[in-house]
Amino acid sequence: MDTNGKFCRMCGTRLEIRELENEGMIPYCPECGQFRFPQYNVAVIMIVVNEETDQILLIQQYGRPFYILVAGYVSKGESLEEAVAREVKEETGMTVDHIRFNRTQFFEKSDALMCNFTAFVKNADEMHTNYEVDAYKWFSREEASKNIRPDSLAEYFLNSYLEETSHQSS
Repeated sequence: MDTNGKFCRMCGTRLEIRELENEGMIPYCPECGQFRFPQYNVAVIMIVVNEETDQILLIQQYGRPFYILVAGYVSKGESLEEAVAREVKEETGMTVDHIRFNRTQFFEKSDALMCNFTAFVKNADEMHTNYEVDAYKWFSREEASKNIRPDSLAEYFLNSYLEETSHQSS
């Protein structure tokens, strides 16, 4: 399957760029006679908050020494909200009590639209990480901001959330 949009995903013919009225320049398959709008992955990335302590969960994965947020791809047919609950449960064992949508950002490296949510958990005692998580730690808001991987999308999402929620409580 062509993931960079150079070939038709249905027949494999090289795409041409043609103008589509009211849409601009769009890849077109001359064999199928169809415009092929770009496709990309969709993922969720969560700020997991312990409702009792207001602490934020950061994790380490795949032998890397830095802290990041829990994240994962959305499965076909799954809502974003279902993906949030599933990914938090799979990676941490915890049940999400409720969620709040924050924002989105396209991430070029993985060709994915990253959808950021806050996932609130009531029972951190459920914590039981799976094989994807090397280590985890609960941080205060200030500590989380200092410990998240610098210059990352996770840092952007976390700091945006912290800024917004600090204004709400003042």
